[in-house]
Amino acid sequence: MPYLMGGFPDLQTSREIGLAYADAGADLVELGVPFSDPLADGPVIHAAGTAALRAGATLPAVLEVARTLAEHVPVVVMCYSNVILARGLERFADALLACSVSGLIVPDLPFEEAQDTFRACEARALALVPLVAPTTREERLAAIGARARGFLYTVALTGTTGERAGVDSGLAAVVARTAAHTEVPVAVGFGIGTPAQAAAAAGAGADGVIVGSRLVRAAGEAEDPVKAVAELVREFSMALR
Repeated sequence: MPYLMGGFPDLQTSREIGLAYADAGADLVELGVPFSDPLADGPVIHAAGTAALRAGATLPAVLEVARTLAEHVPVVVMCYSNVILARGLERFADALLACSVSGLIVPDLPFEEAQDTFRACEARALALVPLVAPTTREERLAAIGARARGFLYTVALTGTTGERAGVDSGLAAVVARTAAHTEVPVAVGFGIGTPAQAAAAAGAGADGVIVGSRLVRAAGEAEDPVKAVAELVREFSMALR
């Protein structure tokens, strides 16, 4: 599942990048809504969000990107709480539904405060995808796993998003512990930046692999960002198959 920052480097190019993801073998696309204080994100994705906002990206515009992509591949929107609260939870959920979005990730929404969001999503058959970390306690992991829909986003390491030198040697234990507490697929993200690392995550038992910073960096650095990310996604896809 490649990550796409909506509106980066601009709205039209981000739409083309998302379509290239789908053509290159993506099974899902995680579409990020740019936000001024993205606490879960490292410097690459943070900078992309800032650039998207400066270029005029808005929530309605990003959701129009989602509408286009959803004709080709399932789309899960990643959005911070303040953006949702500013629009209103019910209106926000209705907007996702209208654009054929399949699910929602809210990285700064604690599970204990997520019940209204769970209800709003379930009423519209949207999957609210929670996150768990290597440090999540057993009892809390069981509660989160029981409510997870779509898949369970398993953070591979402690820290923010970003490329790392390798996959943590303890990842298999983290994945196994997570899988034991849920009936939905377990997807691993944070720190996966090479096809070899993606294959290692799959080898550790992950049902899905989320790749973000590496693709966003390519989109920002390449002369032809659409071609560059398509080649990368194809490499990731081949490594996983």
